[in-house]
Amino acid sequence: MWDGEYTVGLQHLKSYNYLPAECEQMRVICDRINRVYSSGLEESVQKFLESLGKLNRYYLTDLEEKVLSLVESEIEG
Repeated sequence: MWDGEYTVGLQHLKSYNYLPAECEQMRVICDRINRVYSSGLEESVQKFLESLGKLNRYYLTDLEEKVLSLVESEIEG
């Protein structure tokens, strides 16, 4: 472990058997969350973003997408 990065053996990772396009979609969602997440956010917003990061699916529901877009517009705007 160094600089917030962890090295984990493949044998310790759980596979969700995502297709390559689904993996890319997960990366996009995680990048969006990481761009707006900060310790300065209200606790409820932090918890919402954290819960999105723990989803076991590669997509957001329409409502989750709308709320994340609103958070992005508030933070980046």
